[in-house]
Amino acid sequence: MNVAYLRRSIAAVATVAALALGALPAISQAAPSATDRAAPSAKPCSAETRDGYARCMSRFRQENGGRLDARAMPPGYGAADLRAAYKVPATGAKTTVAIVIAFDVPYAEKDLAVYRKTMGLPPCTTANGCFTKLNQRGVSGSYPQPDPGWALEGSMDLDLVSAACPTCKIMLVESDDNSLVNMAEATRTAWRKGAQVISHSYGATEGGYVWEFRDAYEKRGVISVASSGDFGFMAASMPAVYRKVLAVGGTTLKRAPGTARGWDEDVWGGSGSACSAYIAKSPWQHDPHCQMRTVSDVSAVADPETGPAIYDSFENPFGLEPGWIIGGGTSASAPYVAGLIGLKGNASTFTSRTPYTRTSAFFDVVGGRNGICGGDYLCTGRAGYDAPTGIGSPNGLGGF
Repeated sequence: MNVAYLRRSIAAVATVAALALGALPAISQAAPSATDRAAPSAKPCSAETRDGYARCMSRFRQENGGRLDARAMPPGYGAADLRAAYKVPATGAKTTVAIVIAFDVPYAEKDLAVYRKTMGLPPCTTANGCFTKLNQRGVSGSYPQPDPGWALEGSMDLDLVSAACPTCKIMLVESDDNSLVNMAEATRTAWRKGAQVISHSYGATEGGYVWEFRDAYEKRGVISVASSGDFGFMAASMPAVYRKVLAVGGTTLKRAPGTARGWDEDVWGGSGSACSAYIAKSPWQHDPHCQMRTVSDVSAVADPETGPAIYDSFENPFGLEPGWIIGGGTSASAPYVAGLIGLKGNASTFTSRTPYTRTSAFFDVVGGRNGICGGDYLCTGRAGYDAPTGIGSPNGLGGF
């Protein structure tokens, strides 16, 4: 293990404790239950621990050997399921949503075509002007080498943006590698090329270097949407920790026949939540036990045990068959929320403050936890704001 990385993580967690524990109830020593933890059958995208490098925030598993079922549909939630769960329309604005990813997604356009056709979504291709693929310098071509884990992550990003916003244009910007320097440069390329919403399904433990990259993620008139993390209540993850970035946590989404909504959500045990050790609190956040920036802001489905279907035909490092895979992690929730912002069509005026002024347009996620904090909202699904799921999950587009 990288010792510097470990020390920085421990220091950040200690700062969280110093900021928060004075106002917390006594901390329970009970271990989290099985439902509190990240799904053991799901494989994480990346085991990256190097200083200055990001890891992708996704987990994957498979049913039915990657094949369609008897209904000619894949296992996992499809685009129509997610529309029903979050009460969103099937069509909307034609916003350009960028996905920043490390390394190449070699079959991106081909695999996206399979997903969209299966889900009954309109084609999104280079030929019809919907899909654009660029390297971090903004050039179509000369792409970096592929990494199987990150490529699978990229496929999920493309599919979840598509599920949320079938009418959006999609720009895939590929960083040379997963260094924070290059990820930030790819982000700058995305907004220079006209993206109005940028999805970031990756993160690194916050540290003093956060100030070096802030300009990339806090561009005026552009909203960056980032995964809160997949490791529960711990040190904050950047870029999600930036005040002007919308940090997206994760839920366990299940059907609930007979209820008014028809669905139920709890905190996903892996959903990242944190009290920043570096970033000042946003004026619109009023939670009492963290004096700095609290992550997350909003949330959506992230549990791979109840996750969305994605399609990827490139090799992967997990022993999964190429084809239909069930994804999860906050790398699922972040691009989905990014797509919803694109669907609403007001990305140029939307900010990370906006959902806090429209809390009635979100489903309050109550129940579940992502760590041990004596039942406090920093790691427990409570009525109103809580750190693992923010103000809640989308109930239509009114919150955006």
